Amino acid sequence: MQQTHNIEKDKFELHLDEMIIKVQVCQKEKNLASCSICQMYMNCELRLDYVKSVYNSMSKGETGGFEF
Repeated sequence: MQQTHNIEKDKFELHLDEMIIKVQVCQKEKNLASCSICQMYMNCELRLDYVKSVYNSMSKGETGGFEF
């Protein structure tokens, strides 16, 4: 029998889930497989918000002490 873990997501993980969907929708609308091939890559607010949400989900909003 497969055991599933029912871990409640915190606000950072929930925000990351929302950002993933937004990025995927944008990529689909532009018919792109990745943000890195988009003309707006370096100046894209959506991508920057996504990167911040990834960092926040890993650091739980704490600053400093987190290394990639």
